[in-house]
Amino acid sequence: MQDPATYTEAFEREHGCTVEEWRMWLPGAVGEAPLAFDAPHSARVRIGNGSLQLRWQALPPRQIALIRMPRLHVSYRFSDVLAGERERFMRHFDLFMQRGGG
Repeated sequence: MQDPATYTEAFEREHGCTVEEWRMWLPGAVGEAPLAFDAPHSARVRIGNGSLQLRWQALPPRQIALIRMPRLHVSYRFSDVLAGERERFMRHFDLFMQRGGG
């Protein structure tokens, strides 16, 4: 999970999932916020009077010994979303997207 102090207007992350998993998880991750898929690799989320533009791209899998893990590069771009709104949104988003870890 990312440090809330770094929920800036624009940042990038790497997620350990496939494009199909990402698209399946995204509606739950955004909660009640309206979600629209703009294209196969982008979506827009309405947050208050602003929005979040998400764009993603599959990366080559990470391989550790015999294990291969999918990777997805995702860019986050908030527009007209106040810092407090960004933090509230991203806390829910991060908790929903968190996988494994025991």
